[in-house]
Amino acid sequence: MNASTQPTHVINYFPKELSWLSFNDRVLQEAKDPSNPIIERIRFLGIFSNNLDEFFRVRVADVRRRILLNNLPDTNFDEAEELMSVMQSKVLELGKKFNSIYQQILLDLHEHNIHLVQPEELSEFHINWLKRYFQDDVLQHMAPMLLTEAIDYSDNINDTMTYLFVEMIGQKNHYAFLEIPTDRLNRFILLPPERTRRHKTIVLLDDVIRYFLADVFNSFFEFTSIQGYSIKVTRDAEYNLDDEIEEGILDKMSKGLKQRLYAEPVRLVYEQSMPEEMQKVMRKRLGITSHDALIPGGRYRNFRDFISFPNVGRGYLENKPLPALQSSAFLRHASVFKSISDQDILLYYPYHTFNHMLEFVRQAAFDPDVTQIKINIYRVASKSRLISSLINAAKNGKKVTVMVELKARFDEQNNIEWAKTLSESGVKVLMGIQALKVHSKLCVVHRKEKGQIVKYAHIGTGNFNEKTAKIYTDFSLFTKHEELTEECDMVFRFIESSFRQYKFEHLMVSPINVREKLYRLIRNEVKAAKEGKTARITIKINNLVDKELVDRLYQASRAGVKIRIIVRGMCSLVPGLPKFSENIRVISIVDRFLEHPRVMIFHNAGDPQVYLSSADWMTRNLDHRIEVGTPILDPRLKQLLIDIVEMHFKDRTKARIVDAEQKNTYVRRGNNKKIRSQIAIYDLLKKWEST
Repeated sequence: MNASTQPTHVINYFPKELSWLSFNDRVLQEAKDPSNPIIERIRFLGIFSNNLDEFFRVRVADVRRRILLNNLPDTNFDEAEELMSVMQSKVLELGKKFNSIYQQILLDLHEHNIHLVQPEELSEFHINWLKRYFQDDVLQHMAPMLLTEAIDYSDNINDTMTYLFVEMIGQKNHYAFLEIPTDRLNRFILLPPERTRRHKTIVLLDDVIRYFLADVFNSFFEFTSIQGYSIKVTRDAEYNLDDEIEEGILDKMSKGLKQRLYAEPVRLVYEQSMPEEMQKVMRKRLGITSHDALIPGGRYRNFRDFISFPNVGRGYLENKPLPALQSSAFLRHASVFKSISDQDILLYYPYHTFNHMLEFVRQAAFDPDVTQIKINIYRVASKSRLISSLINAAKNGKKVTVMVELKARFDEQNNIEWAKTLSESGVKVLMGIQALKVHSKLCVVHRKEKGQIVKYAHIGTGNFNEKTAKIYTDFSLFTKHEELTEECDMVFRFIESSFRQYKFEHLMVSPINVREKLYRLIRNEVKAAKEGKTARITIKINNLVDKELVDRLYQASRAGVKIRIIVRGMCSLVPGLPKFSENIRVISIVDRFLEHPRVMIFHNAGDPQVYLSSADWMTRNLDHRIEVGTPILDPRLKQLLIDIVEMHFKDRTKARIVDAEQKNTYVRRGNNKKIRSQIAIYDLLKKWEST
């Protein structure tokens, strides 16, 4: 980013918000890339849109709050207004790029005989079919909100949905908000073939409703013309809960969700062709006073639905599936506990099947020697086999303890329902610690073996979610090592009784010892560098924005430590600054799977120390959450992890350079082989499992 678009106060720390937008720009690169299958490209537009929604709900909302707080005495958030201005400029720039890519994708789809059209372009045959479809399937879901002076509509607009703002022109003009019911109907309507099956025609639900808009209202109003324009509201994702002791925590969380729904919007995107007079009415009825929250856009909102854009053409128009690998270590025995007793087992999703994790809990649920299961849940699937196994375990008389994180952003309602279901099934449900989110990915099983209780543990980087395990890359370590399993068990005791003192020798546990351990590991490499020895640090992470850790890496770079970082999203560290961070190289991989694991490798005088963790290098993860990182003790698994991370640095297809200007330049191939790391890692693991 050049000097004209970067806030002037930033020198050695790139603003995390702008870095996040740079990440979303990488997603757009995938949508633009003609080497990607066309259906995958349009799905990347959906991912971009979904990301941008979250950006406004979280990042923009946070900066906006800082601007509001700056009006209070003894506050200093002057830089927030400057940052907001730059953010808005970048968002508009990305929006123009998005629209251009979308138009090109429509042309490319046409080349493959897939036509995304508006009803006005259809034949009489298809119009008649659509009219029947509208009358039979769509009209029953139409529930307009008619505007009156007495109602504050800002309280009634759901920020997960798209609406049409409707104007009926007659002797008296009438206005309404009309929700597009994509939660009940497929947004992509495939029309029946008229002549040839070779051509596939898709119409969006939005456009069908627009086309038959008069049919929604003409039974109640007389008008000479009617028009509707798309709008979408985005609200602040934070919420404020009062501290009334008599309220149960489930009720408080439910209240918090309602507060989010009714929060003042941080963004109102509206169709830019909407007449100015309609805009004024809309803003007044929604209580939008800040001009900064208004963003003109194109015809369609909620592009995130395009993540599920159907492939109605040939199979080669989307990515060829990579069949999930079976773990040879787990297949060696019928019992998962015998398999883990043989050796530590490492799985890497989605390359490996998540079924092994589900089987671990399923067997624990009915194994007569298992006495207890403990697990913490952050995000799980809406239909979860894992939850079913935990309930079954309780029915089988096992002591089951489930820590449900009710404050998992955007998953609160799902987790509230699971907490209630588990409690009603006899499971002991923990609600966590008041001031700390529990973000670790732990499961501990107690089993009687030869008269003694032996513990088995799962330590992971990702959630226990069958759905995301197919699209997020994440590691799972299964171990019986007494030192690790005992400390995993101690984490649950800490969650239940956080007032007690706990000491962890092996695990990195936020907020207890993770900073101390990371600082020590970095210091060891600095010491080696100053002694003229080889010193290296390799990090794979989602976000790197904690200032203290960034400073430690800068110090290490100045001491001569060679540092390599793979970051998916935000990166406040600025690499390549002469005499400051010139020993630091940062790349980012954006491809068919979302890169999610956290891995740390320290050279340690030739005997690498390798860690997996649930924690990003963000202040919230290090100081305000319960996170767990584990050393990898098995030499074979340690080398496998090193090989996997090295494969990313060999990527010459999907790797981008993260530099001071955040240009997202692809790593040059040069004379190197054209490696695509995610495919190469799949091949590596496939070979690993066959030997």
